[in-house]
Amino acid sequence: MTKIILIGAGGHSKMIQDMIAVQPNYELYAVLDDAFEQTEMKDGIIQGHTSFLDELDMEEYKFCIAIGHNAARKRLFEHFSIPIRQYATIIHQSAVVSATASIGNGTVILPNAVINANAVIGNHGIINTSAVVEHDNELADYVHISPSATLSGTVIVEQGAHIGTNATVIPMQIIGKWTTIGAGAVVINNIKDYATAVGIPAKIIRRGGVFSAKERKDISLSTTYERK
Repeated sequence: MTKIILIGAGGHSKMIQDMIAVQPNYELYAVLDDAFEQTEMKDGIIQGHTSFLDELDMEEYKFCIAIGHNAARKRLFEHFSIPIRQYATIIHQSAVVSATASIGNGTVILPNAVINANAVIGNHGIINTSAVVEHDNELADYVHISPSATLSGTVIVEQGAHIGTNATVIPMQIIGKWTTIGAGAVVINNIKDYATAVGIPAKIIRRGGVFSAKERKDISLSTTYERK
């Protein structure tokens, strides 16, 4: 039985906790969050501050950063000295995942999601409820595909991008790093880095995102994903 420690106790964490509860080979050992001021046992699960990690032998556990915000997952991964191999890939039993797909460490695939042939998904990603990642997609690290969003075939989604609920990306498009595609948008052209695009067809309404120039440089320098 693999013991799982979640970092983060918010809404996204609650969904992952539900997923772990029905996994026969996983056991939820602890939920850690800086909001917890003291360590306590609740329903057989440890709840405590993230400083609890300092007491652990990392090799004995698997971890998941259970936070929906892409940049926050990246910052926390870089903050904690947990080897990438110790991050679990958690897939809900109702998801459909091709045997030829590749899914990175720390990534979660939520209920009824579909990952089709030869799709590549990086580390610490989120493929949310009923999202579709079609054949030959390439998704970098820290990407979030929101509920019921659809990526058609041969789409590239760069690091940290967020595809909103019910959005659609037509085949062979590139979504730039740390870009946000609004809910319900339809992307028919490539979208550049650090942009926000909304509407049908999707148009850029903002450039630069939520990052300063220095933060954008830091994120770019520390990327862990290289596109083929």
